[in-house]
Amino acid sequence: MENILLILTYIAVTASAISGALEARKHEMDIVGATTIAFATAFGGGTMRDLLLGRTPIFWIMDPWLSIITFAAASLSFYRLDRISNKLLNVPDAVGLGLFSILGATYALQLNTSAIVAVLMGVVTGIFGGVLRDLLCNRIPNVFRRNTELYATCSFIGTWVFVILIKLDINSLIASIIGALAIFTLRILAMQFKVTLPGP
Repeated sequence: MENILLILTYIAVTASAISGALEARKHEMDIVGATTIAFATAFGGGTMRDLLLGRTPIFWIMDPWLSIITFAAASLSFYRLDRISNKLLNVPDAVGLGLFSILGATYALQLNTSAIVAVLMGVVTGIFGGVLRDLLCNRIPNVFRRNTELYATCSFIGTWVFVILIKLDINSLIASIIGALAIFTLRILAMQFKVTLPGP
């Protein structure tokens, strides 16, 4: 299981770093700004998760390759993905949301927390990197803005799917894949069809 979690972490960090760097490019930042945003996006959710769960040292401090991959993904995205369409910008963010949400819930369950705490930990892990990214880009985080496509809700639903499957003794890899795909799919569909939470 640890190998699976490590692979998911690498994929989630890479996807989030790409998302952060591309967002920085949209705001006309230079490579230093893009790298900073990429690191905040890639490590923000996992860092908050580890602090809340008391898991120290924090995950990226123990694995220097995560920092190397983040820097490489940020640099390549900043210099090589300049012609990517705005719709495709959301794909790596959705991937990071799905994987980080499942990772957060998994680590919470390993500490024998309740199902609701595991789900909330998954949501925090999934969205916090994006919150930091938006704040550093000097805008209200998408997850908090009215009339924006479902974001935290996708994480909440998909993480519940994952936790329920785990409670039903479904294989953890299968449960992780189903949960992450549910979050990714919900997020993509929400953006495609402009699905938002009902307003006041």
